[in-house]
Amino acid sequence: MVLKTLKVYERISYLPGGDIVWRGDALGNRHEQVKAIFDTAFTHGTETLEGFANVGLDVRVERFHALTQRARYTTGGIHSITFAIRIRDLTTGAVIGEPRSIKADLAGFGGQKAIESKSIILTQKDRITQHLAEVIRQELGGVGGFQNPKLGFMKTKNNI
Repeated sequence: MVLKTLKVYERISYLPGGDIVWRGDALGNRHEQVKAIFDTAFTHGTETLEGFANVGLDVRVERFHALTQRARYTTGGIHSITFAIRIRDLTTGAVIGEPRSIKADLAGFGGQKAIESKSIILTQKDRITQHLAEVIRQELGGVGGFQNPKLGFMKTKNNI
């Protein structure tokens, strides 16, 4: 779920404000675009898991900061993504375990690297979707879950 109360930031700058910063799709409903990314990623991320036939996930996006155009074509930065998940038994509706907040950051390409990745048909949207699929795979199927990377100074600046 991407709450309508999350503020969309469309300004062209290096450091994003608001809750949602997304430029990987044409101008439109950013809440729906982010939801579509999560839907695709979670479908791919859970399709190979076994033993989860009778459970569902409640997902709430808390922050989705991809790179602004200015950052993407110059310095790069951090795709700063935070979401919460809650596992629910689909038969009874009962919540299984405690809800968890997950930080799923990803280094964002900038400058020449961004141009090169786009030329091999690996868009910012593709990278983020693949990353989120792996995050949920690790959260649900791995020991200890996903470990958010330490991305240094840019991470600190991006979370102001």
